[in-house]
Amino acid sequence: MLGLRGTPVEVEAHAASGLPKFTLIGLPDSVLNEARDRVRAAVLNSGIDWPQAILTVSLSPAWIRKQGSGFDLAIAYAVLRATGAIRQSKLHDAVFLAELGLDGRVKPIRGVLPCVMAAARTGHGPIFVAEANAAEAAQVTGVEVTGLRSLRQLVALANGEPIPGEPPGFLPPSAQNLPSDGPPVEEPEFEPDLSEVVGQYEARRALELSAAGGHHLFLCGTPGAGKTMLAKRLPGILPPLDNEAALEVSAIHSLSGTLPPGRPLITRPPFCTIHHSATVASMVGGGSGHLRPGAVSRAHRGVLFLDEMPEFSRTALDALREPIESGEVAIARVSGIAHFPASFLLVGAANPCPCGRAGSALAACTCAPRQRIAYLSRISGPLLDRIDLRVDVTPVGPGELLDAASGGQGGECTAAVAQRVAEARERAVRRLVDTPWQCNAQVPGQVLRNRWPLAIDALATAERALRAGTLSARGLDRVIRVAWTVADLAGAERPDRAAVDTALGFRLGSVALASGC
Repeated sequence: MLGLRGTPVEVEAHAASGLPKFTLIGLPDSVLNEARDRVRAAVLNSGIDWPQAILTVSLSPAWIRKQGSGFDLAIAYAVLRATGAIRQSKLHDAVFLAELGLDGRVKPIRGVLPCVMAAARTGHGPIFVAEANAAEAAQVTGVEVTGLRSLRQLVALANGEPIPGEPPGFLPPSAQNLPSDGPPVEEPEFEPDLSEVVGQYEARRALELSAAGGHHLFLCGTPGAGKTMLAKRLPGILPPLDNEAALEVSAIHSLSGTLPPGRPLITRPPFCTIHHSATVASMVGGGSGHLRPGAVSRAHRGVLFLDEMPEFSRTALDALREPIESGEVAIARVSGIAHFPASFLLVGAANPCPCGRAGSALAACTCAPRQRIAYLSRISGPLLDRIDLRVDVTPVGPGELLDAASGGQGGECTAAVAQRVAEARERAVRRLVDTPWQCNAQVPGQVLRNRWPLAIDALATAERALRAGTLSARGLDRVIRVAWTVADLAGAERPDRAAVDTALGFRLGSVALASGC
């Protein structure tokens, strides 16, 4: 695998007379080189005679570097076929994706789903995987998948013999023991609901606009105002993933080892958060050996939440600019260029100042005005310019808190908001039906201006902002995109002046002015 693209590797074995020797060729890495010892021990402990011959196993194409332990089962099959332990050749074009234990157990590996997808595209099959990976591999339609517990089972299947039982104490390995690049995707049985949010009407409105139009969101407020609470409820109002998107998202998390236990297919938009000490590689992906997807790819088709955003390193934050624009990450290494999809909703959260008490009624802020500006200025202007919705999250008033504590009615539930979001997205899809875009945030500004122009009077306030220098040309395009989302949520044919003014208000909030952008 290079990114999510896979190249089939043909495993050939040759046995010749002479002093016993096992040679593995075809640019294997150190882990794959150790397959010689794993395969030999697995064959012997499965009750099969190891050939006393010169064995040569070739991995073709030879110029591609092969990595990992997922070739063990294929090597074992090729050796046993070459030496006569497997007498039939009906599995000549089969795909084997598994690691072998020294006792002959077939162990699961990471990245089975994208491997099976690549095998299906090239027309190979049937596919043999570890029993713990079978449910994941079976998500790809049109392929025959067989889950194996042991090497003895494979030999019996290949020879057309009855499947043998396993010896006492045989415990097949679980996929949950695989190494992971992070915590599993959060798919809780009871998702957090928007009705639990007290007040915060402007922030709730911004959350709805973000979900309906695919706009990035920045929340600024004192600690405890509800920024994290709001961000965690954004995936619940996003539309469920369709089959193609679910496979793509699940393939990324299969490579990362972060598939939810017992759920081989992710059907809800993922929610990914990362600590502010994250490096550039953990943010966008990479690695010196195996190229792994980063947080931006694990958040594909979902939400990437950056809490305490100004505390992130400047280089890690600026690395987000390319995936935000292109929707993918390209990681270049000597072995090639790996492409990972990274189309996500960015939600950033920040305190208004280093002490976090600016604007708080509970305690006075101890930061100088210059400190406040410098703190939010850690988020670069070019990155903040790509965020369409900027909201000041103010603490909830005592009246609203006491009313909620006494059982008063809260805000709208997630289901009601999600229904409006789905209807708004349907309107946008109908309007963009003959274009490559699916939501308003993806449409280039030039296309919006030429194909769906707005009335002059609708842009009156935006024109004044342009003349005053508080709105850039790119900012105007983004204001128009948000205005279309406002119109879609309202069921209007096109944005009017009120819709444009609403979008402009979210664009030119006090957050933008405080950070100097």
